[in-house]
Formats: sequence, C-alpha cells, structure tokens
Amino acid sequence: MTDQLHDTAVRGFASDNYSGVHPEVLAAITTANGGHQVAYGEDVYTERLQQVFAHHFGEGVEVFPVFNGTGANVTGLQSMLPRWGAVISASTAHINSDEGGAPERVAGIKLLTVQTADGKLTPELIDREAWGWGDEHRAQPLVVSITQTSELGTAYSVDEIRAIADHVHERGMKLHVDGARLANAAASLDLPLRAFTRDAGVDVLSFGGTKNGALGAEAIVVLNPEASEGLKYLRKLNMQLASKMRFVSAQLIALLEGDLWLRSASHANAMARRLRDALDAGIAAGELPGLGFTQATQSNGVFAILPLGVADRLRARGFRFYDWDAARGEVRWMCSFDTSEADIDSFVAGIRDELARP
Repeated sequence: MTDQLHDTAVRGFASDNYSGVHPEVLAAITTANGGHQVAYGEDVYTERLQQVFAHHFGEGVEVFPVFNGTGANVTGLQSMLPRWGAVISASTAHINSDEGGAPERVAGIKLLTVQTADGKLTPELIDREAWGWGDEHRAQPLVVSITQTSELGTAYSVDEIRAIADHVHERGMKLHVDGARLANAAASLDLPLRAFTRDAGVDVLSFGGTKNGALGAEAIVVLNPEASEGLKYLRKLNMQLASKMRFVSAQLIALLEGDLWLRSASHANAMARRLRDALDAGIAAGELPGLGFTQATQSNGVFAILPLGVADRLRARGFRFYDWDAARGEVRWMCSFDTSEADIDSFVAGIRDELARP
C-alpha cells in the first residue's frame, strides 16, 4: 500500500484541478471494478453513458469519453474542420493559451484569436477574423470556439450564445464550446445543460468532469451530427481512446445520472461568491487598501488585483494561488467542490492581515 505523502487538510485556491476525486465518483469506480467488460468502449457503462447524456442534452447526441480537456478540444475541433480550416477564439481561450500548441501542432488547426475584455466573444468580435473565405492565401475560418464559463470566470447567457450561434451559422461556420466548467455555468445560470448548449445552437462541445470531481474523465459531445465526422477514428489517432473505458464512463455517470455534477458546481460557485462578498464588504468599509477586482464573479473563480508583494506574502503563509497577470498584480483564486467555508474565512483573514501591514 502506498504511503500518503501529503497533508489532506491542506486546500488552496490555485486551481480546481488541485482538488481530489469526489468520494461518490471514487465509489463509482469501485462499483465498476471487478470481472471483465469489453474494452475500448463496448462496455455496459459506456452504453449507459449515452443514455445519461441524452437525458441532459436530448436524443440523438453522441458521446465520446476521453482522458482530458485538451484531448477533448483538439479531437472535437479536428472533427469539425477540413485540413484548411481555422478556428476563431478569444485570445485567453484555453485552446490558445494553455494547450501547448496542441490544436496547431497535433490537429493542424490555425487559431485566429481576438482580444476580449472579459474572455467572451461577441458577433462583432468574431467578425474581426471572420473573413477571407475563398482566399487561397488565408486559412478558412470555419469554426468559432467559445469557453463556458470563460477562462476569466465569466458566463455567457443563453441570449449571448444564441446570438453567436446564429451569427456563425449564417456565415457557414460551426460553433464549438469548451465546457471544462460547463457545470459551473449551469449552476451560475440556474439552467439545465441543454438550454444554453443544444437549444442555443451549439454544434459540438467538450464536457468537463475533472474540474468537477472526476479523475481524468472528459467527453466530446456531438449535439449536431452534421457538424462533426470521423470521431470514431480521430479519438484513437489522438491517443484519447481508453482501453478500460468503463472507468471513465462510470465517473461521468456518477456525476450526471443524479445531481452530483450540479451540487459540486453550485458549492464551488458559492464558495467563490462567499470570498468575493467578504472582500467587497471589506473594500466598502475601507479596510482593504489596494485590493480590487478585474472580472465579475459568475462561477468558481475570483480575479483580483493585489498591491505589490502581497501575493507572495500570502503564498508564504501557505495560501496557494497563481498570478494571472503579474505585471499588474492580477491574481486568480479558484474554488472547488471541496472548498469549505472555513477555507474561505481563513483566506479572507490572511488577506486582511497582509493588506493591513504598512
């Protein structure tokens, strides 16, 4: 038996990937264990998963479990494009800034990026790169990819997604959603998953389970079969085909067959809201000099500005989090399914202490 090498009481705010596996998901893995099941997705758990996703997104959807979000994005986008196709995204999008060039190096996809103030695209911003069709010298913009919730913690409304979908489709393009935190978006919007995806005109999405308490379990979800082809082959080609797929599928079933996905996401969002509200109150009372916020807190992330040196002092006290834009003192604080009220209150107290120092 492996020795436990870390203090399980320590939690931080660096990433929702830092959290462990939800106990109910671990139990589902154990339940799926034992005996033999057909490999490579021909198992009863992956069959059930199709039904579970149909419950949330409607009949006729196709679900392809994969290992990670980058694999889901790269493989899903690749299925939507010819070799000469390009993808329009926000410059902050994960596919552009955090996937090691995988969309371009692995899938051969040209990314056409747009600067945004809040991580969200609009039809007007899309049009900055949606041009040049028929020009043999330009990669053809054929897909728009948005992130829900965005890398800046902001959430698209149904109307915003519908406006983008209509705009994209009118121009002969397709709409992809990176849904690494799709559950957090549903909790924030207080809407079922289908309402702001399939019903709003999304063609293909990446569904995130890992940030919501799973262990390396994501999925490509084809909402419009006419928008994607070849995933049966591309998933293997991109090294995302699990041999023992039942253990990936069982985790997603555990999240989505009941309300675990929503409970976990709602809790993470609520903890971010608790953090933001406590600090807003301190700012209003004049007790937190130099603290400010750069984005609305609409999911499980808080983006803040700290005076010079404060972030490092907080980290020296054991609070883990990342700089987002060190040049201007911007930091990101993420909450998870297992973040507690005590974690938040302790962090707020630490921030107060450091901002009170001369």
